[in-house]
Amino acid sequence: MALFNVRVYGILIDEEDRLLVSDEFIRGAYITKLPGGGLEIGEGTRDGLAREFMEEANLKITVGDHFYTTDFFQISAFNNVDQIISIYYLVHSENTKDIQAKTVAFDFLPEQVADIKGTAEHLRWIPLSELKVEDMTLPIDKVAIQMLLSKKASLKLV
Repeated sequence: MALFNVRVYGILIDEEDRLLVSDEFIRGAYITKLPGGGLEIGEGTRDGLAREFMEEANLKITVGDHFYTTDFFQISAFNNVDQIISIYYLVHSENTKDIQAKTVAFDFLPEQVADIKGTAEHLRWIPLSELKVEDMTLPIDKVAIQMLLSKKASLKLV
């Protein structure tokens, strides 16, 4: 049975004009995406995003303005059945220096990616001056990044 899969993601830019991304190994695939994930039943989008940042980055955030919601049909990259609806917000944190981040994409230990059915993830900063749409793996993230790049001069991001 097909379902709607609602996802929430945050656009976090630090004081050094860097975007936080998540590099992940999921079921044999290497994916770079924005931090966030699936909304749980009974959870609002902002609460879900705050939970995801706490789980992924051990980071307390303030969810700011809505940035983008999927406006086209997108099937799940993982099951060919579910339709994905992604909601993006600008997020802020006073503690971005506390984030444990790597400097190289997919800098996993061999044992972290040894199980093809397993998962691994780490966070990484990308300077806005170097950010490209192609840095993202998932189609909806690519749209959000294109919007970010076209709007970044007029946005109050931090």
